[in-house]
Amino acid sequence: MSLDESEQKIDVREGIVHSSIPEAELARLSDDVISALKTVYDPEIPADIFELGLVYKIDIEDDRMVKIVMTLTAPGCPVAGEMPGWVENAVGAVEGVSGVEVAMTFDPPWTPDRMSEEAQVAVGWY
Repeated sequence: MSLDESEQKIDVREGIVHSSIPEAELARLSDDVISALKTVYDPEIPADIFELGLVYKIDIEDDRMVKIVMTLTAPGCPVAGEMPGWVENAVGAVEGVSGVEVAMTFDPPWTPDRMSEEAQVAVGWY
């Protein structure tokens, strides 16, 4: 069965996520959180953690608490103990954010194919 132009496409995600945050504010918060993440760099790689693909998930809850699940390029990364604090500080400075929780994971492990084109150019892989 194919859809013709008169049929409406159904977004299966519609109705699943509800937020008490107004849509415009949620969009601004999301953009500002991503901008803040782009100020945090892995000291061994000349690209920010967002473009490197180290951020796996960002949740902005109704109380404006931001929960981030992220990884590192390797479990033995020398800044493993410091990186979560850098992320908390950067995102915590975003106007409207009530707090930040950063959870580290290595499942799935990071691979270079998670990098954006911008990050690939920065490291000379593109």
